Amino acid sequence: MDKATILVVDDTPENIDILVGILSSDYKIRVAIDGPKALALAQKSMPDIILLDVMMPGMNGYEVCQRLKQDPLTCHIPVIFVTALAETADETQGFALGAVDYITKPVSAPVVQARVKTHLALYDQKRLLEQQVKERTKELEETRFEIIRRLGRAAEYKDNETGLHVVRMSHYARLLAIQSGLPDKYCELIYNAAPMHDIGKIGTPDSILKKPAKLDEPEWDEMQRHAEIGAEIIGDHQDPLLEMARRIALSHHEKWDGSGYPFGVSGQDIPIEGRIVAIADVFDALTSIRPYKKAWTVADTMALIESESGKHFDPELVEHFKQIVDEVTKIRDKHHET
Repeated sequence: MDKATILVVDDTPENIDILVGILSSDYKIRVAIDGPKALALAQKSMPDIILLDVMMPGMNGYEVCQRLKQDPLTCHIPVIFVTALAETADETQGFALGAVDYITKPVSAPVVQARVKTHLALYDQKRLLEQQVKERTKELEETRFEIIRRLGRAAEYKDNETGLHVVRMSHYARLLAIQSGLPDKYCELIYNAAPMHDIGKIGTPDSILKKPAKLDEPEWDEMQRHAEIGAEIIGDHQDPLLEMARRIALSHHEKWDGSGYPFGVSGQDIPIEGRIVAIADVFDALTSIRPYKKAWTVADTMALIESESGKHFDPELVEHFKQIVDEVTKIRDKHHET
């Protein structure tokens, strides 16, 4: 097992020598003779614990500790003050700045060894718990994402033999979001929310979804209800993923010129995730076999999408989609219907 690393900070070489002598047989030791050097060392190669003198010229130990705790990279490192200041007020100030312990000079070797060992053990335990929480949180997020994908596919099974539509179009949506320069976190969010876009189809009769002929007016009105039904199924939540999924369900059938449904909003009043999914959804619907049609070619599909730029689709997003159509086609071929 690798030895823990201790950073000893003191402007007096003799004090450093004493601490090195006490600790060097059990730990890796780095030293700094002033505050700026200590901060630089802590950022460059983070120690497991810092023994920090208070009374130093220029930047004193209190200021060094404060800066360590303000930096996200170093704020978690335990700091033990080692100082001749022994008043209660001095200790209180040190603890208020985030130090974990206070050792007074002249130091006692057993005390230094015991305090360092104790706080390293606590720090290791804290890191282990944080890692376990992080791993468990990741597992829960992955489970949640998978449930959402499965629900999305459940809706697609009503009018699609394999349900792969939601797999393909969610990939297309993420690619388009990336091409549009949206943040990485947003791109992953839309990838995981897009499968819920047509969850409202669960509430649409099979006689309408699977009708091989054109829908009459009452049937079309019923079909359009799936957008609002989907929003009702997802509900109102503060969770960013479910919030986005609800917006997508409501808005992915709106059109740039305001002729879409359910509310007839237009332009940038349509949430951008709805505008992105609209293109991804139509591309996949046209290039896939449906009960009422054969699969279109990619060329014919792109010709229609371009002709609908500024009418059905956000013209800027159409231009972005044209740049990624080769990648989109590869995904379509990878997840083709069997």
